[in-house]
Amino acid sequence: MAKSVDEFNKKRLRSSNITVVISIALVLFLLGLMGLILINAQKYSDYIKEQLVVNAYFDENYDAKDSVKIAKLEEETFKKVQTLAPVKKATYISRSMAAKEAKKSMGIDSDALFEENIFPSSIEVALKPEYVDPAKIDEAIKVIKSVPGIIDVKNDSTLMVDVYNNLSRILKWIFGFSLLFLVLAVVLINNSIRLKIFSKRFIIKTMQLVGAKRRFILKPFIIEAIVLGAIGSLIGLIALGGVWYYFTSQIGSAFVQDNNQYFWLVILVLGVGVFISVLSTIFATWRFLKSNVDDLYYS
Repeated sequence: MAKSVDEFNKKRLRSSNITVVISIALVLFLLGLMGLILINAQKYSDYIKEQLVVNAYFDENYDAKDSVKIAKLEEETFKKVQTLAPVKKATYISRSMAAKEAKKSMGIDSDALFEENIFPSSIEVALKPEYVDPAKIDEAIKVIKSVPGIIDVKNDSTLMVDVYNNLSRILKWIFGFSLLFLVLAVVLINNSIRLKIFSKRFIIKTMQLVGAKRRFILKPFIIEAIVLGAIGSLIGLIALGGVWYYFTSQIGSAFVQDNNQYFWLVILVLGVGVFISVLSTIFATWRFLKSNVDDLYYS
């Protein structure tokens, strides 16, 4: 009879542990998924911002005999622009390149309607994402315009402001949902751990009544919480990695684009799983250590 009771208790314990691990894995999978979405949304936002360029123009009026000297000056100016703090990428566009681009945009193949090299040479500048901020774009333009050799800088400020505001709004929503999932992770993992500890409340109180110190009682529960939290986190991360690999293979994107950010996401998921499990275990166990025997029947 005693043997069958022990087997039943062991099965119930295994079932309880499996339930906790699955709960932790599912919650952290969703949390990690939101983290991946947030990371890649930020990357895509930065990519979009880098496509918003400003054009810095050189002086179009100069004598043909000074063309070699002017070309050298423009090359020096281009190198200076590349080193400016707001500049992410700079592309030099010569007069001939500007003329070809104009013909292409107008759908004209003949040179009959164009005088040769009527367009000024320029530099197409992609700003760093943080300088696309409407509050900083004017500052960036002033810095570029201050470079000797640049006579004018033009940009579509209205488009930049609209794109920046829309991207910022989207990122705020995604960040808000990520925080919501973090709160849900805390609540759900805490509830799973509390239910597990609740099933052992009589064992906890019995150990206390026979003279076991609180630290001695807490230790095995904390160790178990660390193990369960780590296992649940790893299962969640493996599932997350599988889903992300499938998704990126379907859209033809790289599985890992930035090792540093993904590494910190893995650390965060592991840390959240273990930390919440341990903290919930301490609070739930402490509650029964402080309660009276009669309270165990009504908790």
